[in-house]
Amino acid sequence: MTLLKRGLSRRRMLQTGMAGIIGTGVAPLMFTKGAWAQEFCNNPTGDTVTFGLNLPLTGAYAEEGADEQKAYELAVKHLNGEGDGGLINVLTPTALKGNGILGKKVAFVTSDSQTKADVARAGATRMIERDGAIMVTGGSSSAEAIAVQGLCQEMGVVFMAGLTHSNDTTGKDKRRYGFRHFFNAYQSGIGLAPVITEAYGTDRKAYHLTADYTWGWTQEESMKNATEALGWETVQAVRTPLGAGDFSQFLTPVLNSGADVLILNHYGNDMVNSLTQAVQFGMRDRQANGKDFQIVVPLFSELMAKGAGANIKGIFGTSNWHWNLQDAGTIAFTKSFGAAYGAPPSQAAHTAYVQALLYADACERAGTFYPPEVIKALEGFEFDGMGNGPTLYRAEDHQCIKNVLVVQGNDNPTSEYDVLNIVQEVPRDLVAYDPAIFGGDLGPAEPAPMC
Repeated sequence: MTLLKRGLSRRRMLQTGMAGIIGTGVAPLMFTKGAWAQEFCNNPTGDTVTFGLNLPLTGAYAEEGADEQKAYELAVKHLNGEGDGGLINVLTPTALKGNGILGKKVAFVTSDSQTKADVARAGATRMIERDGAIMVTGGSSSAEAIAVQGLCQEMGVVFMAGLTHSNDTTGKDKRRYGFRHFFNAYQSGIGLAPVITEAYGTDRKAYHLTADYTWGWTQEESMKNATEALGWETVQAVRTPLGAGDFSQFLTPVLNSGADVLILNHYGNDMVNSLTQAVQFGMRDRQANGKDFQIVVPLFSELMAKGAGANIKGIFGTSNWHWNLQDAGTIAFTKSFGAAYGAPPSQAAHTAYVQALLYADACERAGTFYPPEVIKALEGFEFDGMGNGPTLYRAEDHQCIKNVLVVQGNDNPTSEYDVLNIVQEVPRDLVAYDPAIFGGDLGPAEPAPMC
């Protein structure tokens, strides 16, 4: 019998087997780990529980997706009691025991989102309906995250977002069933702007090239607002298609624009390509307005920096996490990941791993897989030991509030992985904000719909 048939049979049995009770007007209830709860989507009745990994294994962000997959597989091993336990040993507080989740072994299924929102949504649907995924996680694009988050809200399945940096993910498009550990564009802006104005001066004229989707739009807006508040002028902002490859047609106008700073609101291979081509255009060797021309990349990762090679030297940006931090959580994760894969983990890997553990821990603390109770366990949860310092999963918008890193390309790398220097660790209080500024409505947690 195929997985699809098994899934359909299980749902039919639930629907028909409870028909008598429903006909009496009494809601069907399940007794799960000491808590009465309504029947819910993919309630695990066997000895395993399945995660759905929705990853961009092809497309502009494929390298990030590949590192996420490694991290998820490592997290599953640690949750099941294999290996050295990784961050389970340093998360505080924690209910994790290294024996699965609520006594069930963790399994996973994977879908390639191709860095496309519609493909990501279709893949998540298959993993929920066909494979019985109790939780969906992953993604390296805010367009993917927002699409899948909306689907999970409809189907009653918790979504633990991977890489998503748009303000909209926990702003106007936030959902009760979605949670984001990654920081956002607004936090990049208010963390980075003071550093680059100190380095380059307050009298600057900026030209933005921006990925034309939700992340790029909010990253551009956040950087414009933060830099203009400190004296910069925005000369022009131009949108570029995701996965453009050749950015020459967008770079040529910058040379005659009157700008003396180029801000690249690009990520993944797009950032590697646009930065490399900007350097080839001689932008880092020219002057404008009597000043040395500068390039800024508001968000980048170790993988992008490594891909850009020498072009990344001296470039400022922000990151969610870096493997060279010296806290106990970072040291533990870097050791585990390095032993498994022979290289230090990226911020993509770190985010993926942490989200898997935080979901599992919430289930343990709630004593059930019933999504409304798991959501309650995550909302307002204060924890430490994950590598970002003391962290709050804020109840109002499901945004993690934690320290943000301002980084700079290393001028004198000692290895292929020694590509970024941490310039400043911005305390979480300085990058916190009123969630009301981005609007949105989380929506209800109960009742959890049946998928």
